[in-house]
Amino acid sequence: MKRFLYFFWQCTWGCIQTLIGFTGFLLNLKSKHYFYHGAVITEWSKPFSTSLGLFVFLSINPPRDKRNPEESTYSKTLVHEYGHTIQSLLLGPLYMPVIGLPSSVWFMTPKYKKIRKENNISYFSFYTERWANSCGEKVTGEKSMQQAII
Repeated sequence: MKRFLYFFWQCTWGCIQTLIGFTGFLLNLKSKHYFYHGAVITEWSKPFSTSLGLFVFLSINPPRDKRNPEESTYSKTLVHEYGHTIQSLLLGPLYMPVIGLPSSVWFMTPKYKKIRKENNISYFSFYTERWANSCGEKVTGEKSMQQAII
């Protein structure tokens, strides 16, 4: 029943990001897919991961935590990205302006990349990412990226 409600809520309240995610899913049909707590996980070779409603696109080679470079971050990244799906459930149509856009700017803008690097600031210290970590950990009971330096 929980998974049905998760699916239903993502496809109604979170329909904007889920529709975009479904398009990404179709463009990556040949990739490996599996379910994780109701979300559809697609593994891809891009150097980043992202979440769009019901769909998570997970890098098969996620960035390593510079403080623990020998430790795999795959499962922690999965929990983090799943946290974004929970944000989608909570915010619905507000997800893109409240989470998606600010998160993208924080991730891609050269100015913020430089600030993070020069000041040794965790990517996951930004409110969208910190909240995703918290949501993912609370719902799954597993560890996320926390304050990793990537």
